[in-house]
Amino acid sequence: MTIRLYCFGESGNCYKAALALELSGLDWAPVKVDFFNGETRTSEYRETVNAMGEAPVMVDGDLRLTQSGVIQDYVAEKSGTLGGRDATERREVLRWVLWDNHKLSSMAGMTRFLMNFLPEDKRPAEVIAFNQGRLKAAYGVLDDHLAARDWVVGDGVSNADISCCGYLYYPEPFGFDRADWPHIDAWLTRLSKTSGWKAPYDLMPGSPADRA
Repeated sequence: MTIRLYCFGESGNCYKAALALELSGLDWAPVKVDFFNGETRTSEYRETVNAMGEAPVMVDGDLRLTQSGVIQDYVAEKSGTLGGRDATERREVLRWVLWDNHKLSSMAGMTRFLMNFLPEDKRPAEVIAFNQGRLKAAYGVLDDHLAARDWVVGDGVSNADISCCGYLYYPEPFGFDRADWPHIDAWLTRLSKTSGWKAPYDLMPGSPADRA
């Protein structure tokens, strides 16, 4: 049975779930969520898809999961990939997924939204600057970690990599320049050469160009 993923191309959190599914080799298909026209805020979406009013949402038969990290964990369990080779690596993968969700993706997603998807006169400069300061610290942690290793955990691609890269391939500006972070840059290049890898707008339906 084909796994369905409710998602939209502009979302880095959706990208994490979609990329995990794609690299795992599981049979899946995207279901476009019309986020920018308010679909996730409708009573129908909250009643039938996700009571939290968010994406991504994964449906596999009778099982419905929300939150990208949970979906990634399920994909790892079902496919036997991406989750770490043993209990120690699994915990380390989880550590980086949680770190990313709190320190990196949360700031990157919000900053990118404020800088690109709000009208120019509504963009809060002080908030953006504060977020970018937080992001700079997170980039430093990740760049230092990758200085002597190819992957975030272990010797191959895992959900730690997929989580931490969630917003870093997007073309819209949010204060991240790969050239400033050479170890992150090299890691993103390695990851993009992995068999099955696709950029966000190639992997999921929906992009800013659709609304231009």
